[in-house]
Amino acid sequence: MKNIDIEKLKTILPKYPGILGKNEYFNSAVLIPIVFLNGENHFLFEKRSENIKQGGEICFPGGEFDFSVDNNFEDTAIRETEEEIGISRDKIDVLGKLDTLIGPRELTVDSVVARLKIASLTECFIDKKEVDKVFTVPISFFTDTPPEIFTVISEQNHKFFNSDGTEENLIPSNKKSLNEHIDKSYRKSKRTVLVYKTNGEVIWGITARLVNEIVNKIKSME
Repeated sequence: MKNIDIEKLKTILPKYPGILGKNEYFNSAVLIPIVFLNGENHFLFEKRSENIKQGGEICFPGGEFDFSVDNNFEDTAIRETEEEIGISRDKIDVLGKLDTLIGPRELTVDSVVARLKIASLTECFIDKKEVDKVFTVPISFFTDTPPEIFTVISEQNHKFFNSDGTEENLIPSNKKSLNEHIDKSYRKSKRTVLVYKTNGEVIWGITARLVNEIVNKIKSME
């Protein structure tokens, strides 16, 4: 195609750009629950069951977007909260959303911030197959306590396979080089990991990043 209608192209470009290739990622959503207990607002967390993937880790209720039942990521977050901790949707008051987080290993996380209209954690009926326990931490702990910051260095080894399964070397760093150090540097990536330690538990990774994001927004209100 030699002649392109530039004006028509202008009309089909997205007005509000999203994330290119998002449909190829593992698309998930979480609910960030806020509960008013003992005179102040708390975040509610889950500790994952030891018998599932990433067992024993701390997270928010959430899971994968399901095209068969979810119209949007808010639906996903609410559905997973109902399934995992037994809070019905009529007790979930959605306050808003955070920006989409692009995680490692081709993962996206859309976060819904919500107030749970419950008086105590006894109103939670957890699915023991997925959740070991729930607990809360006062938001004031996070506003007063900065996270510990760690750096994770990952080394990547890019391999390309064509449609018949044959490997091809397509990028320079996969080929023999005069400077092996440059190759190794090219393959390494760094990312920052935030960590909070509280109640004998470690909150880290994506969950800590989401906590830090909303805490920074809360602090900006002061």
